[in-house]
Amino acid sequence: MSEENWKKIKRLIMQSNRRGMKENDLILGGFVKNHINNLSEKNLNDYESLLLENDQDLYLWFSGAIKPPKHFEIIVKIISDTLR
Repeated sequence: MSEENWKKIKRLIMQSNRRGMKENDLILGGFVKNHINNLSEKNLNDYESLLLENDQDLYLWFSGAIKPPKHFEIIVKIISDTLR
């Protein structure tokens, strides 16, 4: 793994554990702890973009209350599947 990629992963881990909602801290923090190293480059980039979204929307997407935008469907499904 390149140093640049390693820095990106470290940043994503920190951002995943320090969200605005405790629920998302637990969901995303647990996800990255166990799965970030298994993500493809595309999924990692999608995850990075996902973290820019509003926490309330993220929680609704993960809980299945509303569908995520098309461009986030795959990464949200990957995360949601780890919750079951």
